[in-house]
Amino acid sequence: MVGHDIPDTAMGRCRVTSLRGTFDEDAERYDRARPAYPPALVRALAERTGLGPDSRVLEVGPGTGQLTVPLAEWGCRITAVELGPSLAAVARRRLRAFPRAHVEVADFERWPLPDEPFDVMAAATAFHWLTPGTGLDRAARALRPGGTLALVTTHHVAGGSGDFFREVQECYERWDPATPPGLRLVGEDRTATDTAELAELAELGPVESLRFPREITYTARDYIDVLLTYSGHRALEPAARRGLLDDIRELIDTRHGGSVTKRYLHELLLVRNDGTR
Repeated sequence: MVGHDIPDTAMGRCRVTSLRGTFDEDAERYDRARPAYPPALVRALAERTGLGPDSRVLEVGPGTGQLTVPLAEWGCRITAVELGPSLAAVARRRLRAFPRAHVEVADFERWPLPDEPFDVMAAATAFHWLTPGTGLDRAARALRPGGTLALVTTHHVAGGSGDFFREVQECYERWDPATPPGLRLVGEDRTATDTAELAELAELGPVESLRFPREITYTARDYIDVLLTYSGHRALEPAARRGLLDDIRELIDTRHGGSVTKRYLHELLLVRNDGTR
């Protein structure tokens, strides 16, 4: 485990449902620790979808608004559907300056789609929590002909403080028995989102993929904050979680000068609804 919050595809559905609910347990930390998405990514999304004051946007799983707020700055009308009431409350607070942005608390898979279709349906590091097939089927129904499904996926890739990420794996192997031995981050040239399911849905057109790498430097305290927003870390037994985080903090402070740099790769996937449904 190297900091992912993406569920293992072999997990049972109940396990996935339980994990996705962990984000709501500490919404203020989530808002503080989770970074906003790169401005270049937001700009590419807005420009390629023609986002503007007349646009209707549906966002799935906004969290506390890491993508919602910069999208709202383009003046569009946004309906964001968030499972966690605490996360939604923080998102509403951050969106007070944008009266055209509305946050609803609901499970998106059961949320009744409105009659008026949307121009854009967006999901940032959230779409993988939906039941396979369900999210894409609802996207095809929610979007107007020519509308765009915009998905952001986040990968943890090799780079930054490489020595730290090799060394920290021993901490995970010590405290989490589910950790595969010798697990290592791979480079972004070997990293890509599997788009086969997107490509197979007849109502949606070809997939466009844009990539946005970046590095963020964290103090030990800030890095622990980030880890505590990942579902896999929150799901550990309390004693194991404390031991793991104490070891990671000590490793950063004693062997890496009190800070580490983490490399991320954000992928923006754009696919248009061709209106055949």
